[in-house]
Amino acid sequence: MDGRNQSFIERARKIKLVIFDVDGVFTDGTLLMDDNGIETKVFYILDNQGIKFLQQTPVTIAIISGRKSPGGLIHLQKKLGIEHVFLGEINKLPIYEDLLKKLKLTDQEVAFVGDDLPDLPILKRVGLPMTVPGAVPQVMKHVAFVTQNRGGKGAVREVCEAIMSAQGTWETIVKNYV
Repeated sequence: MDGRNQSFIERARKIKLVIFDVDGVFTDGTLLMDDNGIETKVFYILDNQGIKFLQQTPVTIAIISGRKSPGGLIHLQKKLGIEHVFLGEINKLPIYEDLLKKLKLTDQEVAFVGDDLPDLPILKRVGLPMTVPGAVPQVMKHVAFVTQNRGGKGAVREVCEAIMSAQGTWETIVKNYV
């Protein structure tokens, strides 16, 4: 769906919190495992930069992942300074509800990017539900925005830029570099 349509812009202007799933969104879903069972994930540098840009705005960022094994996620969290990270949360809705209370936000002020069935309870509640190409069909039915870029290949950056563009903060970021 086009991130520049009026409905998207109206929803995105209200966003104060963006929550990302990890596998399939921050990554392409590939899990590398060595002979000792140590898991590694690959993160796309432009996605990381998108997070850094979004952090220069009033929007808060959170991660809720169903997997306990961080596969580099803890290092990414520290590098990017993401305060709200929850791992091993198969039932993500209670974490979401606690986060709303803690940050004193409403559903309409939240965007969520997910790609699989465990993400549906949150996707059905937030003001701006989003996904990536390749998400399961049940997720595709409940989103307002599908990125052009795949998970792990620029989808996170695209989400960050789309929200910042709608809120009028992207131009300020760009002006710092041109």
